[in-house]
Amino acid sequence: MTPSDMESRIVRYGELRPCKTAFIDAHTPGSNQKENFTIIGGGVSESPEQHVHISIPHGFNIGAAGQPPKCRNSLHDHRTAEAFFVLSGRWRFFWGRWGDAGEVVLEPGDIFNIPTGIFRGFENIGTDYGMIMAILGGDDAGGGVMWAPQVIEDAAAHGLVLGDNGKLYDTKKQQRLPEGVNPMPLMSAGDLAKRPEPTTAEVLPNHVARYWDMVALADRKPVKVIGETGLLRDKPGFEVDFITRGSASDRKHAHDRPSVLMPVTGHWRVDWEGGSTVLAPGDTMSVPENLGHSAMPSMSGDAALYHIIATDDAPGLTWSGA
Repeated sequence: MTPSDMESRIVRYGELRPCKTAFIDAHTPGSNQKENFTIIGGGVSESPEQHVHISIPHGFNIGAAGQPPKCRNSLHDHRTAEAFFVLSGRWRFFWGRWGDAGEVVLEPGDIFNIPTGIFRGFENIGTDYGMIMAILGGDDAGGGVMWAPQVIEDAAAHGLVLGDNGKLYDTKKQQRLPEGVNPMPLMSAGDLAKRPEPTTAEVLPNHVARYWDMVALADRKPVKVIGETGLLRDKPGFEVDFITRGSASDRKHAHDRPSVLMPVTGHWRVDWEGGSTVLAPGDTMSVPENLGHSAMPSMSGDAALYHIIATDDAPGLTWSGA
């Protein structure tokens, strides 16, 4: 594969194309400044304005959210696994029916494999624009987003209505639900009562991994972060490895399915059979199946990246063995 061919599978941080109308809370005060990015896969955006950078199926989706300080992403859930790692900024994640069951603050490089079945939200509590990268299980990412009832109600008060076809309609632009399309129904009280409300103490040990802990563990070999034998034991249809300068290898290897490289810190030289390139933090590279490749830090200093690859496990709810 030539370098020009490979560039079509690399999304540079500076070339990311945001969507500011991706979800139902796009008009809701406190959430109306967020930017959403769909990097690999169709994602779960509810807006036709969302740009998809790479549509090649990988068995999972890669997305991102960029937010200025004090901007919040409203409480929602997905039908498949959702994992985040912080690229920049300081973020507070919260969860539960009203967002008060528990919370955790994440710093750059930290990763959170959020349990399915609970509403979750997040906000940038830093002083600058921040970015978090997301992995969603499945090629169709579970078919969309499930919102806490109050989010749908608040959105309607500010002009946005979500149809039961998963599409947004802006009443401020005189848009109406098409014939045969009804408003997305609110989750029933019975279904809401079945949702768990785990505490912070229950969530942290099994679902959060800290950057500097992983750096120490990955001194000699890559660390499996999410997987059946990972630090965060789960089988969400993909695995996530953490690689540092000490555990990187210049020996080329290949996979029988596409894989993804996402630097967190440092610059990484990726060599493959046909060319090479350098990735920086925030870049996302899709490596084709059966292509021999290697990744090594190209400069001194801290260097770490996440490696994501699909597994044969069906994407779905958080594994009961976790």
